[in-house]
Amino acid sequence: MLRLHGIIGRSDDAAYAGRIHDLEHRDGIELLFVPPSDVGRKRFRLTTDRGTECAVSLDRDEELVDGDLLFLAPDRAIIARFGEQETWRLRPKDQAASLKLGWNAGNLHWRVRFDGDCLIVLLDGPLHTYRARIMPLLQACEVAETDAVR
Repeated sequence: MLRLHGIIGRSDDAAYAGRIHDLEHRDGIELLFVPPSDVGRKRFRLTTDRGTECAVSLDRDEELVDGDLLFLAPDRAIIARFGEQETWRLRPKDQAASLKLGWNAGNLHWRVRFDGDCLIVLLDGPLHTYRARIMPLLQACEVAETDAVR
């Protein structure tokens, strides 16, 4: 359990921009999705998108907002995000399509999870930008979208 006390700053502050950018390239950013029911609380426990269990405590005068930096170390950072993680579920039609999809997802540095024969993409931006990157696979029906973005 990682204990996080207080807000370090905003993830988009100029003072942290360089370090955050470097961590993004080294896959060192963890997101802590805070559901609406916990937004106003001063103490709560949640798990990051990478599986790190966190016990968060805030001072009385602190108010957590989307994008707050809660932890910063040389190898990783934890950033608060409000709401649920949006995902995109894809199912390749066969083994060859699986290889193509996996190659694209890896080459594009997409954060993914696996569920049976489906690839679940954890979205960090608008869905249309992700779709555009694999449009030839979608148009050729090599990969199907199996459900709506959550």
